[in-house]
Amino acid sequence: MSETNTASRYITTKELAAELRMTPNAIRIMRHRGQAPAGMRVGRQILYPRAVVEQWLAARLESDPLAQRAAA
Repeated sequence: MSETNTASRYITTKELAAELRMTPNAIRIMRHRGQAPAGMRVGRQILYPRAVVEQWLAARLESDPLAQRAAA
């Protein structure tokens, strides 16, 4: 198995979970509930475009009331 290319435009569920300090199963549950960033199925795995993940995180930060209070 090859090492993960950090310059890739896409990340796997496992890589997304590691970045968010969650388990891959938690990401799968979020995806099932429609709460995860948009991803696409390629074969047996889900790939998330890095740009979409960044936009998703930025939107979550903007809508988080605790983050808004901390910024004030």
